[in-house]
Amino acid sequence: MQLTSFTDFGLRALIYLASLPAGQMTNITQVTDTYGVSRNHMVKIINQLSRLGYVAAVRGKNGGIRLGKPAAEIIVGQVVRQMEPLQLVNCDVCAITPACRLRQALNAATEQFLRELDNYTLADLVKDNHPLYKILMLEPGMPTLTGY
Repeated sequence: MQLTSFTDFGLRALIYLASLPAGQMTNITQVTDTYGVSRNHMVKIINQLSRLGYVAAVRGKNGGIRLGKPAAEIIVGQVVRQMEPLQLVNCDVCAITPACRLRQALNAATEQFLRELDNYTLADLVKDNHPLYKILMLEPGMPTLTGY
């Protein structure tokens, strides 16, 4: 199973925000620079994450973005469910659909995949992850996550 880049970078953006000190704001430019993704793409992602309540966006001079809820309350499987289409095959155009069992097998596999992701919160991904903090804070001489 492969996630779309939209969901992939959505999760990466949440990891970035969860790695910041509590309450600290950042901006989309910092996130896009860290991951080497287009600003236009990240704006759409942050917009969706904001609509879902995972990101709080504050306008104005002292504005920016931050997590919309505590990282411990953000379940990775739920984020994926809300951002990812998750239809692995299109059975509408297939001649064997009435007799095919593939869709059932793929649905079961997808559910197992999501149940496993439900075991992780955003906090689990970032808590005490000092190598991640070092990379995300872009200390001198540290690479960005473009090749991630």
